[in-house]
Amino acid sequence: MRWAPALLGRPVLVLAVLAALACPSAATLWVSTPGATDIQSRVQAITARDGVPLLREDDVPKQLAEAVVAIEDERFYSHHGVDSIGLGRAVLYDVINVCLCEGGSTITQQLVKDVYLGGSDRGFHKLEDLALALKVERVITKARIMADYLSEIPTGFGRYGVTAAACAYFRAPLRALTLGQYALLAGVTQAPSVYDPTVNADAAMARRSQVLTAMVNDHYISAAQAEAANAEPVLDRGPGRPGC
Repeated sequence: MRWAPALLGRPVLVLAVLAALACPSAATLWVSTPGATDIQSRVQAITARDGVPLLREDDVPKQLAEAVVAIEDERFYSHHGVDSIGLGRAVLYDVINVCLCEGGSTITQQLVKDVYLGGSDRGFHKLEDLALALKVERVITKARIMADYLSEIPTGFGRYGVTAAACAYFRAPLRALTLGQYALLAGVTQAPSVYDPTVNADAAMARRSQVLTAMVNDHYISAAQAEAANAEPVLDRGPGRPGC
């Protein structure tokens, strides 16, 4: 069993093997799912259905991507689709608390859940989600994954994608927003009906503060920048600007 040490030294490969062994449908999906072209056509179909634009990689503002990574998936740029550290913590928490409370999902897993699994990652779908996330990261870039995710993610009350949310909350195109507004957008996606600033400004403000703190902790912004962004109005809805 000379292969065992080599396998154990590659936690991502171990996760893929375990997912395939535990759930044959995960292995089937890995083999049968086409590559980058199929993924993009599926995302495009979702955005067309929802009437929102499919973002290009360079359409995603740097500070928005940083805010999303800081609050949702801090090891996004270093893992290969599955965050073994985050997943381990989530499993341990669930075992200790006898519940299915923590997801441990990465941005890539959330994308494939919506694109291939109908929005569900419960039961065996979780194993399929793991396998597909690992495959997706082999065929498309991190920048493309981020753009796809931000194009199709639910943002509350029938809206999808951050472009629609920017227009709804701030009446401004995505590129014209402030740091505080990017932080608010990044925070909304966890629970849109709870953090929608048009419905619950206090919850939106608290969530924005959490995102900014995470950005400081991950060294994306300074404490002074976070303080200034926290001082911004939660909802700034001036006259609509071109692009909305």
